[in-house]
Amino acid sequence: MTTLAIVGAGEGLGAAVARRFGAEGFSVALLARRQDRLDKLVTDLKDVNSRGYAADVLNAEELAWALERAANDLGPIEVLQYSPLPQRQFLKPVLETTVEEAREAFEFSVAGPMTAVNQVLPGMRERGRGSILFVNGGSGARPNPKVGGTSIAFAGEGAYGQMLHETLGAEGVHVGQLIIPGAIEPDETAELAGKLWRMHCERGEFRVVHTR
Repeated sequence: MTTLAIVGAGEGLGAAVARRFGAEGFSVALLARRQDRLDKLVTDLKDVNSRGYAADVLNAEELAWALERAANDLGPIEVLQYSPLPQRQFLKPVLETTVEEAREAFEFSVAGPMTAVNQVLPGMRERGRGSILFVNGGSGARPNPKVGGTSIAFAGEGAYGQMLHETLGAEGVHVGQLIIPGAIEPDETAELAGKLWRMHCERGEFRVVHTR
């Protein structure tokens, strides 16, 4: 059975994506920091074959182990979505952002995705198919001095994703980035989930920008 792994799963976009891919026959591995919230999400997703795995993206060993367990439990991971919400300290104005906060934002938005990709990519390459989907806010496309840490880190995440896109396409592994400017409204989660499904299926350009 084919599996979608959502790193940063929550009751908004994560749940909508789980339902969209679940309707297509995917099992869904839900990763986030708190197991109690994951357990509730699994209960809410009663029509989807899903399981929750607690992992902090700042802990590389924990994140890799969660993805390994998910593949063992649910089947090979064919789609990886990396979409955890940035932590509050990454959203300070650029002149108030410390070196340590920028470093932690890098760990969150660049080292975290690299850990996740390194865990699932060997299987994708062996099977000759797969998708790696990054979800970022508007500062992922245009740096915003009001959110310094995130802008710095998203720039690195976008560069990493773009390089993967150019490197892996010939092997059947699509890498894409969905940019969502502003806050996600509850009534647009299904639309965004549909866009991520089309990115997986249509395998087009690297960056897709959500417009309202």
